[in-house]
Amino acid sequence: MATLAIPQIKVADEVWLTVLRLHEDHPEQPDFSIDEIVEFAIHSARRKSMGSLRPSFYAHVVQHCVANRPPSPARYRMLLETSPGRRRLFRPGDVYHPEREGGKSVPRVFEDLPGHDLDNALERYRNWCQKNIEDRIKNDPLLALRGSGKHIWADEDADAYIRRLREGWE
Repeated sequence: MATLAIPQIKVADEVWLTVLRLHEDHPEQPDFSIDEIVEFAIHSARRKSMGSLRPSFYAHVVQHCVANRPPSPARYRMLLETSPGRRRLFRPGDVYHPEREGGKSVPRVFEDLPGHDLDNALERYRNWCQKNIEDRIKNDPLLALRGSGKHIWADEDADAYIRRLREGWE
């Protein structure tokens, strides 16, 4: 009796997919505890087809995939530690440890996720990143000021406006 072999993916890529699914299932949560990520991975429907969780999954969530921690030994930038014990997916523009420069932040098409719909996952990731940027702009009081007051100089050249303001300063 022949069994169908499921292609083995790297643990880091499995962590990335797991956290992406968590973000999609719980869009109201900005981040997740390490335990939530591990429990979700253990109980996910896909886990049944992939076999048991590999022992290094936990280490990847805690250290190996975390962009803003010193590399040990991996240089992945797939997760961000938002506070002690909490993680979210790494986004372009996030601060990361300098020794992780050039480290992989998303799985590579065709190479890293054989047999998985990576193009779809990467598109979902891009949508998640964009939505979070829009939410951050909308909810940040300083960023919300962007464009306010532009009516003051709307009909006047910026240099002329400054000259007018400075009249009589001497």
